[in-house]
Amino acid sequence: MLTPAMREFVADLERMHSADLDPEARAEQAARRLGELLRNENVLDARHMEPDPKAYRQHLVHVDPEGRFSVVALVWLPGQETPVHSHVCWCVVGVLRGREHEVRYHFDAEAGVLTETGAEWNDPGEVCWLVPPDEDIHKVRNCGDALAVSIHVYGANIAERGTSINRVYDEPVRAHA
Repeated sequence: MLTPAMREFVADLERMHSADLDPEARAEQAARRLGELLRNENVLDARHMEPDPKAYRQHLVHVDPEGRFSVVALVWLPGQETPVHSHVCWCVVGVLRGREHEVRYHFDAEAGVLTETGAEWNDPGEVCWLVPPDEDIHKVRNCGDALAVSIHVYGANIAERGTSINRVYDEPVRAHA
């Protein structure tokens, strides 16, 4: 069951997907709309905010009937984090609760090394987006002392794929250049 605010958000995403937009423009529009959605704290059903004590938890909130996009809630207990990874599609992320720390990377395939390119603290209401193949390698961690919840919109059918992750990186990391 979707909350009324989430139903309206999904309807807006469906309308947005009827336009012929490139992935960057689509991500930018979805980010703008997600920022508006995050002004309402009651956007997720309680079951979509349940954590897992072992690892961050992914809740599939909605998949577009045509498979054009998915809305996912990620729930993080303090200290939980993703591996360094890239995505299969454009991705928009907005923090609903808590505080997330994101580190972005560039991968030098020749040298087989990741280089930190920046880091951000993302607080409630903040939105960012990633569009492969550029600027989409990152890791995210709940560095706070409370539950963190973020809403993600992916330009793919996550129900079919199971994840938006394209590749997990375990190469060595060089400090910020």
